[in-house]
Amino acid sequence: MTQIRHRHEGTTDVGTTLVETDVVTTTTARKGLAVLRLAYAVTFLWAFFDKLLALGFSTGAVTNDQGVKTGTDFMAEGAAWLNGGSPTEGFLTFGVPANNPFKDIFNGMAGQPVWDWLFMLGLLGIGLALFAGIGMRVAAAAGALLYMLMYAASLPLTNNPVVDDHLIGAIVLVVLALTLAGDTWGAGRAWARTHLVRRYPVLR
Repeated sequence: MTQIRHRHEGTTDVGTTLVETDVVTTTTARKGLAVLRLAYAVTFLWAFFDKLLALGFSTGAVTNDQGVKTGTDFMAEGAAWLNGGSPTEGFLTFGVPANNPFKDIFNGMAGQPVWDWLFMLGLLGIGLALFAGIGMRVAAAAGALLYMLMYAASLPLTNNPVVDDHLIGAIVLVVLALTLAGDTWGAGRAWARTHLVRRYPVLR
């Protein structure tokens, strides 16, 4: 008599923890997803440190009258978060289009300490989770929410009526979580086998 084994979400057919090799069957694809995960980790961590310290890219850049960057004002007063700057004020004040339907809401959030803290903790937490490959589900949910808020703040779009890099970023994070991309070149597999994650699979 043939034995039938049933597969349950979160486990393989032999009762062990579901890992990336169960859902992504080729080594090349798993490595590609790992590279994508690490690239997105760098974008979140760089944004955090640039706003924290004014490293001269989005924050702390010195420009001339023509708008050309001529230097970096490291830890610039009123720009670096550690030196009195607000990570949300610039984008939410000047980056929201005049005809954005949510302009008043986003302008009201600009520069408020609670939103500064949530934004910076989000950047750091999502970046670290993606880099380490742990907590991918929580990181994907938080990152997708952050991206969708930035998407809403960018409306109406100028280069495409529907899709921009924020929307694509949200989709990518969800895909990385669904494919367990933290298992390759990350600690996702070991993390999944901890008692905490076995008890609360949402932390996977």
